[in-house]
Amino acid sequence: MNLLNKIKMQKEEPNKAPPEVPVYWIEASDSVSRHFSFQPDGRLSVLKDGMQHVGKLICSNLGARMDSEPKRWRILADVLYDLGTGLEVLSPLCPHLFLEVAGLGNFAKGMAVVAARATRLPIYSSFAKEGNLSDLFAKGEAISTLFNVVGMGAGIQLASTICSSIQGKMIVGPLLSIVHVCSVIEEMRATPVNTLNPQRTAMVVADFVKSGKISSPADLRYHEDLLFPGRLIEDAGNVKVGRALHKVFTPSKLREVKDIFQEEKFLLNVGNKWTDMVLEQNASGEDALRGWLVAAYAASMDKSSHGSSTAVLQDAYLKMNSSFDSFLSELQAKGWHTDRFLDGTGSRFAW
Repeated sequence: MNLLNKIKMQKEEPNKAPPEVPVYWIEASDSVSRHFSFQPDGRLSVLKDGMQHVGKLICSNLGARMDSEPKRWRILADVLYDLGTGLEVLSPLCPHLFLEVAGLGNFAKGMAVVAARATRLPIYSSFAKEGNLSDLFAKGEAISTLFNVVGMGAGIQLASTICSSIQGKMIVGPLLSIVHVCSVIEEMRATPVNTLNPQRTAMVVADFVKSGKISSPADLRYHEDLLFPGRLIEDAGNVKVGRALHKVFTPSKLREVKDIFQEEKFLLNVGNKWTDMVLEQNASGEDALRGWLVAAYAASMDKSSHGSSTAVLQDAYLKMNSSFDSFLSELQAKGWHTDRFLDGTGSRFAW
């Protein structure tokens, strides 16, 4: 009987599927990390919560996060400064709340200074690589000094005429603030930034897929949307980057995509309205470009193909690998820096 039992056991063992191993990963966003896992039954569980678990990973990418969107911070700084100035002008109209309103004005102007200082170094860091940092400072200071002198003269003239009354101040103040913010926006547009972020990457990939040409930082500077940078670009695959991995993938989809992009530092999930791309913690600009190019190729193939999304992704991945080297070399020749990718406060992951 023992011999028969052993023979039966040997016949049954090959038919048994190996037990599924839970998938573990770490998600980091805004200096906070969480340990996640998909259990074999498909349930999502949060194992740990805190920032100690990915200390080195977060520190390695902290520089890229700090200078994620310097242009928006600069605009915010100017809006805060104008708001603070407006509150200071209005404070005499509220005698019973004079100190509170004036204090809020000073606070807003102080926050404006903090925002401006936080973004000043990241903006100029990309220019330092090109060797024209001193030129940028010299031209900026010369123009600033000129307009400060002109502004003083105009301010004295307005103060003695139109702005001599409260009604005049209420009219001229907002108008000048609007002119100030619009001028700052144009100033930021005129400054080409050669580090990749989601919007610039999408525009570069869209131009390449449509025409085979690579746009330079100077070409794209007036096409960037500084106020709404998260808009989707159809020709670049309608890619959204930075969503949490556990919100994007189901257990089966995660295993499927991992099999396709085994050696990559990105994962793609093609949806009906957009494609989600999630980056590993130490992914660079080159990794983001590879993923974005796959998404763009997949979007163009999907329009003319009736195959499964997995087959389309595999074909797009092969096409990306065949064209990426020439794409990257031309991109760098145009002056783009691909060593970092500035995805702001988006979430990244680590296995």
